[in-house]
Amino acid sequence: MAEIKSLDDLKSAVSAAAPAAAAAEAPKRVPVRDKLGRAYATGKRKNAVARVWIKPGSGKVVVNGKAMADYFARPVLQMILRQPFTVANVEGQFDVMATVAGGGLSGQAGAVKHGVSKALQLYEPALRGALKAAGFLTRDSRVVERKKYGKRKARRSFQFSKR
Repeated sequence: MAEIKSLDDLKSAVSAAAPAAAAAEAPKRVPVRDKLGRAYATGKRKNAVARVWIKPGSGKVVVNGKAMADYFARPVLQMILRQPFTVANVEGQFDVMATVAGGGLSGQAGAVKHGVSKALQLYEPALRGALKAAGFLTRDSRVVERKKYGKRKARRSFQFSKR
């Protein structure tokens, strides 16, 4: 390696090494699909865990064997499930089959959303940027704090009385 004696020598050495280093650092993401052409991912939220499969289709969403409108009756929960498709600009292009267990309906909707987002980026790696920017690939790790002994709830103490 040439000896660097000035700032200009350093700049030229860095600029010569930069393209090679950038090409080595960024591996090309490849689609991950099974033999049926589906992408699989696991989504989690609170205590709910969702197993999600997506494949190209008409936009049908099935959760635990029921249509999305039947399983998640509240419009807010249905909107949560549609968010990844809206952000990725692929509404109505994928069929979703999900099995979800644990938690309540809100946590389950969040788990399916997380799983759909992860499966979408596995199926089509070009969608990763939009989904990551929206924060859909990050697992929301907030869970209910456990109750401690000597306390009424997790942090709430029993009422104090001097007399």
